[in-house]
Order: sequence, then C-alpha cells, then structure tokens
Amino acid sequence: MKISVIGTGYVGLVSGTCFAQMGNSVTCVDIDQGKIDKLIQGIIPIYEPGLEDMVLENYAKGTLKFTVDIQNAIASTGIAFIAVGTPMGEDGSADLQYVLAVAKSIGQHMQNYMVIVDKSTVPVGTAEKVRAAIQAELDTRGSDLVFDVVSNPEFLKEGAAIKDFMHPDRVVIGADSERAMKIMHDLYEPFMKNHDRFIGMDIKSAEMTKYAANAMLATKISFMNEMANICERVGADINKVRNGIGSDSRIGYSFIYPGCGYGGSCFPKDVQALAKTAKDFGYTPRILDAVEAVNYDQKHVISQKVFSRFGQNLEGKTFAVWGLAFKPETDDMREASAITIINDLTAKGAKIVAYDPKARHEAEKHYLKGNASVSYVDGKYEALDNADAIILVTEWQEFRSPDFEEMQKRLKNSIFFDGRNQFNKERMAEIGFEYFQIGV
Repeated sequence: MKISVIGTGYVGLVSGTCFAQMGNSVTCVDIDQGKIDKLIQGIIPIYEPGLEDMVLENYAKGTLKFTVDIQNAIASTGIAFIAVGTPMGEDGSADLQYVLAVAKSIGQHMQNYMVIVDKSTVPVGTAEKVRAAIQAELDTRGSDLVFDVVSNPEFLKEGAAIKDFMHPDRVVIGADSERAMKIMHDLYEPFMKNHDRFIGMDIKSAEMTKYAANAMLATKISFMNEMANICERVGADINKVRNGIGSDSRIGYSFIYPGCGYGGSCFPKDVQALAKTAKDFGYTPRILDAVEAVNYDQKHVISQKVFSRFGQNLEGKTFAVWGLAFKPETDDMREASAITIINDLTAKGAKIVAYDPKARHEAEKHYLKGNASVSYVDGKYEALDNADAIILVTEWQEFRSPDFEEMQKRLKNSIFFDGRNQFNKERMAEIGFEYFQIGV
C-alpha cells in the first residue's frame, strides 16, 4: 500500500518505518526541513532500540522516504496517518491545532478516495473535527471526492516500540465505514499472522480507548505510590506488599512498582486531557484528579528524603544523579522525575553531577538548560567522585549490578537514595550503605 505519515516524531517515525518494513511504500512528511535533512542523512532524532537500523535499511531500499512536500505526499497515497503532536494546553486539554492544520492540507491536496487515520492521541470527538476540516477544503475546491476518517490509537511503549508495533497485542480501529475498516484490516494483517488481534469499533470508542488505557496504567502507579507512602508511616515494606498483591492474578505485577513518579509524553498529558474532557461534559473525575495529584507529590518524595537527611540548606553539597530519562531505553525527558528532583535540590543550593546513557543531550539542550548547578559526565562512576550521596532516578540496566566497592571509594559518604527500589535494604546495610528507599 502507498502510505503517507505526517509528523516524524516518536509515533510517526516508528509507525512509518514499521509499515515500510512490511513492504509498503511510505512517505514521512514533516514541516521541519532540518529534521528531514537529518533523516535523509541517517541521523535519527530520537533514541529507540532497533529504530536506526530499520530506518537506514528501508530508506536504502526505497520503501521509506522523507520530505517536506505534503502536497505530493498526499496526492500520491491512499492512506494518510496524522501523527503530529497534541501538546497539553494550560487548561489540561489536548491542543489540536497541528492535527487540524494537517487535516486542512489533506483537504487541499487529496486527489482520490483516501482513508485519513488519526494516529495522534486525541480526545473524543476529534475525528468529527478532522472530517469537517477536510470537507471544508473540498467544498472550497468544489470537489466531490469522498474520504473516511479513522481512529487508530497507538499503544507503543518507549524502549520497546519496534517490538510492540511489529508484534502488537492489539490493533484498535474505530471507523464508521466498512470500506475503511477493511482497508485498515488489510494494512495490519501482516502484523497479526499468528493471531488476529484486530479490534474494530466505532470511532468515539476507539478515541476513548487510548485515554482509558493510559489512565488505568497511571492509576496503578499512583495507587502503589500512595500505598508506599502509607507503608513508610505504619512501618510496613512496600516491596513485600507488592509481592503479596502481585501474586493475585486479578492484579498482576505490571505497573505496581513504587517509585518517584511517572513521566513521559503519555501518562501525564493523557490523564489531564481525559479529566478535562470529563469536566467539559459536566462530570468530575475524582479518581483521575487523585491520580494526577499523587503523581505530582510523588516526584518530590526523594527530594524530601534528602532534606530530611541533610537539612534544607544544601550549600556545599554535591549529589550524583544516575538517570535522567523518564524511563530506561529512551532519551525522552518529558515530565521526567529527574527534572523535579534536580530542581528541588539545586533550589536549596546543591550541586548536581548527572549521568544518563542516552538522555544527556536532552537535559543540556532543553529540560535542565540554564541550570548552572548541574554538570554532566560520561560514566556512572565518574558522577560519584566526591559526591555527598547518590540518587538513582532511572532504572537503566547498567545500574542494576554496580561495583559497590568502587562506589564507596568515590563517594564522600556511603549514602544511597533509591528512587526505584532497585536493591535489597538488608544487603545494602551489610555492604555499608546508608540506604533510603520509597515505601520502606
């Protein structure tokens, strides 16, 4: 099939590349000429395991193209995926200006029947707005071309996006046309040879499914973090509690790990957007509001532990931070807990020496830019030199079995703040660390 993907961010680039991997002819479009030039040169703007090799392979074969020319891209394809950003507005709602701008361009340039697919995470009712924007342009042209708008929410996990796309646990399609539904089933069929995981439904239900899924996962995280905070106060151990409840098949072990809060591009934005939608329709989403409030507070928990140990005045103190990305196997720092923790500590006079295997450039260029109290190093042990304590924020694999003797040689004090409960407190005590966990 001939496909155009408008937007070469995380969702667009991964989706377009994986469709090309299956033999489709894919054109990825972006308004950023610099980004397109880099993609043509093989420079990938995001870190995602396996993505770079797949992009280079399909670009070399000619199944994957990059351009800023949306007119030719639209005119020559039968399926157009809208995969542009939907940033969060000040009121928590999803900003649809980029989605609707793409819809307008499609209406201006389409030359034949098309299926227009909302791949961006968008609130319920967006498909109707996209349809109206396209139809308005066709009316201006005096064109009688027909088209269908489809909702196809993505469920990719950063760090495992290629695997998730190539072997999906489900493909959700919302459509009100049998023709469009069949086209989408044919498109995704090669990805589901072992088991048909295609789930068709109406458009509004598909739009809602994405938000409901992320809200449920965020709820599990905030619930466990709240349990962790209670455990600390009553003298229980959240790690043991997690094992006790995770063995219940109705609950399971996924997303019940306590920590210093969730981040990323999906959970914070989607929870707030769904809450805003509910309020717009006259409903107060008490659970969603609580999920967001718990997560906001949780990002400060490690900072509070540091203040309890070292005091409110951190002048002359240096802290090593392991991990900046919101999760391992990505360089994404959007809403990352590390940002909150570092800003809390530097506001009290602390110096930070940070190490992350992939996200350093994001911190330097964007999320911690201008914070003169933060410096960066190229190795995890280098970050420890003469630091008063270490703070683990992101659970990268290379942090799971460190050389504790080497750590103690480099640290000024053997003090470890663990924001992801990676280690056993009894063993850490035996080694000689003053060890702080969450929920213990």
